[in-house]
Formats: sequence, structure tokens, C-alpha cells
Amino acid sequence: MSELFGHEDWWVVIVKAVMIFVFLVVYTLFNIWFERRLVARMQHRIGPNEHGPFGLLQSLADGVKLALKEDVTVKAADKVVYTLAPILATIPAFMAWAVIPFGPEANLFGTMTPLQLTDLPVAVLFILAITSIGVYGIVLAGWSSGSIYALLGGLRSSAQMISYEVAMGLSLVAVFMYSGSMSTSEIVDAQTSMWYFLPLFPSFVIYMISMVGETNRAPFDLPEAEGELVGGFHTEYSSLKFALFFLAEYINMVTVSAVATTMFLGGWRAPFGLSHAWGGVLNEGWWPVLWFFLKTLGFICVFVWLRGTLPRMRYDQFMRFGWKVLIPISLAWIVCVGVIRKLDTEDMLDRQFFVIAAIVIGVLALLSLFIPEKRRPEPEPEAEFDAFAGGYPVPPMPERSAKR
Repeated sequence: MSELFGHEDWWVVIVKAVMIFVFLVVYTLFNIWFERRLVARMQHRIGPNEHGPFGLLQSLADGVKLALKEDVTVKAADKVVYTLAPILATIPAFMAWAVIPFGPEANLFGTMTPLQLTDLPVAVLFILAITSIGVYGIVLAGWSSGSIYALLGGLRSSAQMISYEVAMGLSLVAVFMYSGSMSTSEIVDAQTSMWYFLPLFPSFVIYMISMVGETNRAPFDLPEAEGELVGGFHTEYSSLKFALFFLAEYINMVTVSAVATTMFLGGWRAPFGLSHAWGGVLNEGWWPVLWFFLKTLGFICVFVWLRGTLPRMRYDQFMRFGWKVLIPISLAWIVCVGVIRKLDTEDMLDRQFFVIAAIVIGVLALLSLFIPEKRRPEPEPEAEFDAFAGGYPVPPMPERSAKR
């Protein structure tokens, strides 16, 4: 960790906090536009193109329209919890970015400062703890609305996020073992020679699947499930309260993408082939912010691609996949990484073999998703009961005797 953390001027901390807030709000507006344009391309449509050049102001227009809508509060709602729920869902999404590194030290208004608000020895655990608080906002929103459909959506979300947070946390254990640290800045520094998605490819695949379930995005958007629950936990919300849930969802998308970038893709470091170009200048100053943005945008493309191509899963299939597939594979992979790291430290294992084995295991994990489930044999239909069979003196029902 940099020695500057905790010893910076107060105005530098405030400026960096405001910059992170503005970045997330603008990035959210861009992601909404980007998702609509990319899905339109997939479906051979035009997409937003009226407000601003290429429709870039469409997200801003939608936000203004949503803010000007009438704010309706249902009579059966618990007013205090009903109001606090969207705030409780949004604030943790912003707080998680306090320990995300955007780049190395750079010049900010004449002061050298790391492009990161702060860092902790257990920064990744801080991210997992803060993001898990957001589920309370969703659960309380469903409960306080006074609607059984919103309550069902909130309960689905709590079960889903708890289930896939376990797999997500286990997928990061291998990164801790390989880097020897839980500090985000130190994990990025440990990936100077090799990004961790290569030697820890199974962990990368598990995290990719878990982050889609964690953010309630298609095909795992079961808490909303419009066809079953009329809109989910935010059915009874409108205007700015609904906009806060919408904002929290898109910021959480960027948050999990930033964590994946930091843990597996070298963080703010330049792509392969460019790290040492021009004397390494592309890894200095403000250039790393560009690489960080492009890497997170790649994960956003994956989110949009999944939404535009895959149908929603059944809830029982989704939960079975999390508990019976992802978590056992994660535990087995952690044991493998521990054994391999022990052999590697004692010079008993070739590192190239480790990388190849990790890629093979990750590919097999992906192929396991396409294995069809075994269908249980359908029970044979029972023969129709005949009251007159065997000569038993059972009187026929009136409608049966009428037919006879």
C-alpha cells in the first residue's frame, strides 16, 4: 500500500471522492445508453438516436422524466422503511468504490496522490461486506410496500444474493492465496508479470457467473421476474425512489466489473504488449484510468450480451446451480490452489504446467453448463377406478349411473 494513504490533505480526499461520485453517475448514464444501443444492434434496430448526437442524451432525458413523475406512496406501506429502502440500496454501491484503485500515483492539481480514495489490509473483505448490505434495501423495499408480490421479490433477492455471494467470495480466496494480500493496490502490484485470469482461470469463470447472479441481471433477474411477480420488489415505487433502485443496479454492475478487473485483469495496468511500450509511459500518470475504463466496459458488454441472448432460468435451477455446482467447484479449486502453491514454493512444479491445468479446468467447468440434466422417468398413469370390477357391491355415483 502507498504510504500516502491517511496522510493526504483534506481537500485532496474531498476532490477524489467527488471525482469518484461524478465518474459513477456519468458512467451509469453512459451504460444505460450503451446497453440500449448494443441490444438494438443485436436485434437489428436503431436504438436511441433523437436526444443528442447518437442519442447520447437519451439517458439524461429519461432521468429527468422519471424525476418529474408523481411520487406515489401506497397507503399500506410503512412510510419510514418505504423511504429508507432505496437509499439503503444505493449508498453501499457508492461506498464500495472507496478502495478501488483507478491508477498509480498521479499529479492532481500540483499534488502527487494515488488514484484511489484509500486502501485497507482487508480491502476486498470491505467490498464484500459493503455490497452485501445492499440486499437489505431490496428486502425492506418488498416488505414495506404492503404488497405480497413485492415481498416475494424481496425474499427471492435475499436468497439469491446470499447464495451467490458465497461462491463469489470463494472465487476470490485463490487470488488472496496467490498474491499473499487482501489489499486491492497490492493485488494489482502482484500482477505486474502475469494477470491472474490465466493461472486462476477457474476462479475467474466462477466469479463471472457469480457477479451476474449478484447483480440480479438476466438471465438471473429472478427477483424482478416481471412475468411472475408483476415487477418484483420495486412494484410499488415510482419517481425518484424507483430511480435510486435503477441507479443502484447499474452502479453495482460497474462495481463487480471493477472488482473483476482488479482481481483478475491486472487492474489499471495497460494490456499485454503495451505495458513496456514507450518506456512504460502508458502505466504512468492518467493513462491507467483509460485502461481501467476499457476493461470495465468489456465486462459491461458481457452483461448486455447475456441479457440480449439468454432466457431467464427457473428459480430452482438457478439455486441448485449455485449451491450444488459453483460452491463445490470453488472449494475443490481452493484445495488445488493450496497444493499447487505449496509445490511451487518448493520448486517442485513447473509454472507453465499450472497455467495450462488451470485453463483446462476452467474450460471443463464451462462445458459442464451444457450437460443436460437427467430427467426422471414419468410415472405411469393410474388405471381408472372401476367400482364394479371384481363384483364388489359399490353403488355407482349418480352421474355415472346416468351415463350407463
